[in-house]
Amino acid sequence: MERELVAPVSLTAADGRLNADAIGFARRPLVDTAGVDGRRGWGRTKRWEYWNVITPTHIVALTVSSLDYAAVHEVWVFDRATRRSRGRTATVIPAHDVDLPPSLGDGAAIARARDLAISVTPGTESWRLFAEIPDASFDITVVRPPGHECLAVVVPWSRRRFQYTVKDVALPASGTVVVDGVEHPVPAGSWAVLDHGRGRWPYDVRWNWGAGAGVSGDRVVGLQVGGRWTAGTGSTENGVLVDGILHKISEELRWDYDLAHPLRPWRVRGGGLDATLTPFHDKHSARNLGILSARTHQCFGVWEGSFEGMAFEGIEGFAEDVHNRW
Repeated sequence: MERELVAPVSLTAADGRLNADAIGFARRPLVDTAGVDGRRGWGRTKRWEYWNVITPTHIVALTVSSLDYAAVHEVWVFDRATRRSRGRTATVIPAHDVDLPPSLGDGAAIARARDLAISVTPGTESWRLFAEIPDASFDITVVRPPGHECLAVVVPWSRRRFQYTVKDVALPASGTVVVDGVEHPVPAGSWAVLDHGRGRWPYDVRWNWGAGAGVSGDRVVGLQVGGRWTAGTGSTENGVLVDGILHKISEELRWDYDLAHPLRPWRVRGGGLDATLTPFHDKHSARNLGILSARTHQCFGVWEGSFEGMAFEGIEGFAEDVHNRW
């Protein structure tokens, strides 16, 4: 079983390497990541904020990131009725016009690039997500309900290579999405997920990630599953939220899917969880800038299955397969 962190702790030791006392998982973002600032381990330090919001009419996402030598940002808006996507990606070399807080909640995340503007502003147990590209924008408020738990995990490859991730799922969202000048409300029943990351990564890495949220029966269910990148570390990023309470899964899960046919079902099993995502859209992207390359299949759909005897259905979310050289 993984160790549960219950008190604030620094991710890094005085020498900038991993602090062994930080290894474990937490239900709140307790880990101070101010030591992951790019001044040590330059080129391997990766910092980002990713937000995804699924509404009845749209799916939106934003990314603010710094990879030391480059800043990579994205704004994406998907119309669920027309299946049309609008988006902008910016790769800024060398990294500039990007601000990321030292630790989660310590300040705003801001990115500026050609035809793209993003700001993520924290409040008291809330965030304001604003993103704008030439043909679309969104202004969304996300709240963390009282007692709502997240999954914060420190993943140790070694003392020099490590990652702190906060996966916060099933967060209620409200606001507006504007596409081609037409305003669309973000109503009740819209859900947000946060991926907050700070760490120092290997150059070549592959991972799976899946998340989802919704109401099944009389319960709010949130799914958070991952794979491959944590294998052999003793840490996992797997858990299920039921009415805001985290049920941690401390074992690697089995992922079954076919990248040749990504819109076929994705199945994730283990630790009392048996979940299947039936996709309706594959957000596929690939770029190769020589030393920097990335390939992603992020499939959006509906999860159903069971966890420790509790059946669930109608949980909207995604599952992804990613390969980065960065």
